[in-house]
Amino acid sequence: MWREEPRRLRTSVLLLVGAWFAWGAVLEFIAYFSPELQSLLGLVLLALPFSVFVLAGFLIRNGVQMVRREGRSLGNLLSLLAGVALLALPALAILLTMTLHPAGIGAAALAFFLSAQVGLSFLTFLIFTVTYARRGPRSGADAVVVLGSGLIRGTVSPLLASRLDRGQRAWAAQGAALPMIPSGGQGPDEPRAEAAAMAEYLAEQGVPAERVLPEDRSRTTEENLRFSREIADRALPAGATPGHLLVATNNYHAPRAALLSRRLGVDADVVGGDTAGYYVPSAYLREFAAVMMMHRRTQLILTLPGLLLTIGLTALLVLYQVNGA
Repeated sequence: MWREEPRRLRTSVLLLVGAWFAWGAVLEFIAYFSPELQSLLGLVLLALPFSVFVLAGFLIRNGVQMVRREGRSLGNLLSLLAGVALLALPALAILLTMTLHPAGIGAAALAFFLSAQVGLSFLTFLIFTVTYARRGPRSGADAVVVLGSGLIRGTVSPLLASRLDRGQRAWAAQGAALPMIPSGGQGPDEPRAEAAAMAEYLAEQGVPAERVLPEDRSRTTEENLRFSREIADRALPAGATPGHLLVATNNYHAPRAALLSRRLGVDADVVGGDTAGYYVPSAYLREFAAVMMMHRRTQLILTLPGLLLTIGLTALLVLYQVNGA
């Protein structure tokens, strides 16, 4: 599956399931030779829930740092909100259970199932991110596309410069003979199109002007990919068969861009440039939320078993309470 199409989350799901059963096999093997060591590993697993509090502290600290450096916005507050939720949800579940009311216990169970689903989905996305980043891009691309990002007073921001620098390195590695497409339209708060500022930056970095084909209509990543593919097709020699694009963005954005390119039917390899460390957690959580929305039908289907089990548990508790009375 990985060789055929690496831009699929299902491969990461299989890796996760395989790792789970492999770990179970290792425990069985250890138990056969050393039951004491198995007990020690069991204690290690019991300690894992406490790592949630460590993660929560890290996210809260990062969220405060993001607000101080980038300002208050929902996107910048994501890591802070996630950290607070990691601390608040277990406490809320305990309080609901302590009520001994069927509805409270049912709500706690539902929170557990939903948290487990989100956690496993995040782990799947994380595995996909790590494995996809280790895959080198193919040679022979039709063009190198650099996805746009917001400008600062009409000039390239450090975040966008990282994308452009990564795209230029990819372009040079491909032989520097193919088109380079800076892709980004003009936002409502921008004095000009992102593609124009990006083209200027590339010219300053030594990319020949005749190789740069700006795409200045797009407003979203989806439009970046579709419109850039159209420009790359027009730049192909007469009679040439379209191949794949080499897309450059930031490392936190590369996984979603890869998944989206497959959904759009655009054959592409996506590479990511470096991003300031403090910026990555919140940005990555935004990408994860966007990927969850891309697969919302699957997420709704995965919610059904937990919802049905919660309804069943609540009904049993109500019956027990009524019969006990």
